[in-house]
Amino acid sequence: MNLDKLFHLKEHNTDVKTEVIAGITTFMTMAYILAVNPNILEASGMDRGAVFTATAVASFIATCLMALLSNYPFVLAPGMGLNAYFAYTVVLGMGYSWQQALAAVFVEGLIFIVLSLTNVREEIFNAIPMNLKHAVSAGIGLFIAFIGLQNAKIVVNDDATLVSMFSFKNSVAQGTFTSEGITVLLALLGVIITAVFMVKNIKGGILWGILITWILGIICQFAGLYVPNAETGFYSLLPEFSNGLSIPSMSSTFMQVDFSGVFSMDFLMIMFAFLFVDMFDTLGTLIGVASKANMLDENGKLPKIRGALMADAVGTSVGALCGTSTVTTFVESASGVAEGGRTGLTGIVAAILFGLSLFLSPIFLAIPSFATAPALIVVGFLMITSVTKINLEDYSEAIPSFIAIIAMPFMYSISEGIAMGIISYVVINLVTGKAKEKKISALMYVLAVLFILKYVLL
Repeated sequence: MNLDKLFHLKEHNTDVKTEVIAGITTFMTMAYILAVNPNILEASGMDRGAVFTATAVASFIATCLMALLSNYPFVLAPGMGLNAYFAYTVVLGMGYSWQQALAAVFVEGLIFIVLSLTNVREEIFNAIPMNLKHAVSAGIGLFIAFIGLQNAKIVVNDDATLVSMFSFKNSVAQGTFTSEGITVLLALLGVIITAVFMVKNIKGGILWGILITWILGIICQFAGLYVPNAETGFYSLLPEFSNGLSIPSMSSTFMQVDFSGVFSMDFLMIMFAFLFVDMFDTLGTLIGVASKANMLDENGKLPKIRGALMADAVGTSVGALCGTSTVTTFVESASGVAEGGRTGLTGIVAAILFGLSLFLSPIFLAIPSFATAPALIVVGFLMITSVTKINLEDYSEAIPSFIAIIAMPFMYSISEGIAMGIISYVVINLVTGKAKEKKISALMYVLAVLFILKYVLL
């Protein structure tokens, strides 16, 4: 197979080696979803093994579709946040069965397909001003850096200040240094190691950072510096092959959608919530990552966006049929882009690894969050550099951009950042009389009103 002809590698100034490293890097930074998603959806009554298989299969199919329909280096998987909403709000909170929740996700995916075919999502993407697009990229940078800091427990919850720095002193006093404390130390060391590789411009620096941090953790485990404690969520860093390489059955969740409550108002609200978060998380990720990779054209549009949106929409419906929550474009795709990934070959490599993870799940599930956290933190830095492209001299552009940037990490949501950015952009320019001068599109006004109604009614 001529990979250059299929993915136009030379045209995108890349090569097979770069794309493979980028694909591996993206997969490594988001492999945690294979462990986290089953844990979360298990709370709704679903079988953990079945959800693991559904997660890997849905990720493989959706990412292959993204690569083949758009030739972009974006990787898809069941989204974080959406899975928690599925399990804790819809099922445990509202009393729906997980089969009915899967039906809501399936219908949402079908609506997404229609919106993608009718250019609605594409028009929304194109309506967002260029400065806000750069702000979304920078905001995502802060957001994923914050996720990295939390995953590594460098930043922890604090009653007085909401968040604070991990305390090594308290860790030693409470006797948790050999589980929690040492992993925080390794994560901080991982950030330094990854940064040094980046400064030295070493190919695959982010991937090497993940692997070396993980290996250092294994060495600490052998030396007794790290002591696994499953009760507190600190597991062995060594792959567990005691159950062999069998693939967990997906039969208990496959095609288990229940449409019995489809015409109720609650069902429609649940479906709308899935639809809203998925749409703007996906658009935000596409804007942010594509902006960082210089994939947007001179008008701020993303060529072949319809294929990217269609892959996301079909992936969501396929994922629901397999037995998992909403599939979406992962912001961790930025880590592969940072390694030079520019085409669908990056996605195909990541998709293959999702497929292989079905057979080698013990290896991938052994990658600890403290090893992938440094990658997210460093990629956060790479993405926040987009802030330099924002016109900071024009306050009517700069202030809404700033609001969008800070809303993402502080509200822990890409979609909330976009909502705040659009509302503030429209209101500030309207009140100051700059709306005509800026030629704000009618769709921006519609979006601003819809976002305001969302906050009032939902």
